Amino acid sequence: MPRYEYRCRTCGDTFEMSRPMAESSAPASCPAGHDDTVKLLSTVAVGGTAAASAAPAPGTGGGGGCCGGGCCG
Repeated sequence: MPRYEYRCRTCGDTFEMSRPMAESSAPASCPAGHDDTVKLLSTVAVGGTAAASAAPAPGTGGGGGCCGGGCCG
């Protein structure tokens, strides 16, 4: 089940809730009982390095685009 992060506008507390995606936009009360909350935009951490994804490995071809696919001549 996805976890969503919320911030209470009354007390400033930030908290998380697990709930189904169908209920992601439903109102949420903070742990202190306040109802004035806002859902925060979550970020996703992805491992790896920029250098690893910058270029294809040698011998794997390139493809993509007209000139990468060999149709330019």
